[in-house]
Amino acid sequence: MTGTVRRTALLTALALLAFAGNSILCRLALGSHAISPAGFTAVRLGAGAAALWLLVALRTGGVPKLAGQWASAAALFAYAAAFSFAYVSLGAGTGALILFGAVQLTMILAGLRAGERPAAAEWIGLGLAVSGLVVLVFPGLTSPAPAGAALMAAAGVAWGVYSLRGRGSAEALRNTAGNFLLTVPMAALLLAVAGGTAGWTARGALLAAISGALASGVGYAIWYTALPSLTATRAALVQLLVPVIAAAGGVALLGEAVPLRLPIAAALVLGGVALAVTSRSP
Repeated sequence: MTGTVRRTALLTALALLAFAGNSILCRLALGSHAISPAGFTAVRLGAGAAALWLLVALRTGGVPKLAGQWASAAALFAYAAAFSFAYVSLGAGTGALILFGAVQLTMILAGLRAGERPAAAEWIGLGLAVSGLVVLVFPGLTSPAPAGAALMAAAGVAWGVYSLRGRGSAEALRNTAGNFLLTVPMAALLLAVAGGTAGWTARGALLAAISGALASGVGYAIWYTALPSLTATRAALVQLLVPVIAAAGGVALLGEAVPLRLPIAAALVLGGVALAVTSRSP
């Protein structure tokens, strides 16, 4: 394994841990009604913008010049808002599996459109991973709430678009900071429409701030740094490891029950990702 491959693998692993952390933190806050979904979105994006601004300032040694794009910021905001409202009715692991299933499909379809041709093993891995998603959401007594599942799927599409736009970034930290900053007025408008700070608690705001500053701001900057070394197909597939991490965290930290379909779905997803990612060199 070359130094570049090791660096990409490490950055990707750190980013995936951060993504799983977002699911757990959001569920911790919203599951206990410690803050509203709009409030979590606003604090998360605001804290992310502040943390990234500080990171850029420390790196440049002065007032940072950020480089965000409105289209990327809109995709980021759409993801964050749908993510928060979805977690009102979804468990951490279930929500993450729907989210990254939608991410996977979005990014792989975009890769195919751009001319990427996955190997046979990658197609088989994709089939296994998608079958895991089908196992999870197939109608039944323990299937996810339809509204929550639809919102999380929309969040996944938005995140897939945001990740695809980030693959061409030459200045990952500055771009990510700029995109977060541009989401702040969008989040403020959402908060105003949703009723302001009514129902907030200090605990809820703190969880949202940690999600924004660490799991989102720093985590996304790391992900943006790793993305140029990953194909769209590979970037989509590795993100499907997040639900496994989030599900384990949901059981350990939130005391969530594990329905039979969740470990079956997670096993299919994990096996599919492992098969696809090890099928050929990056």
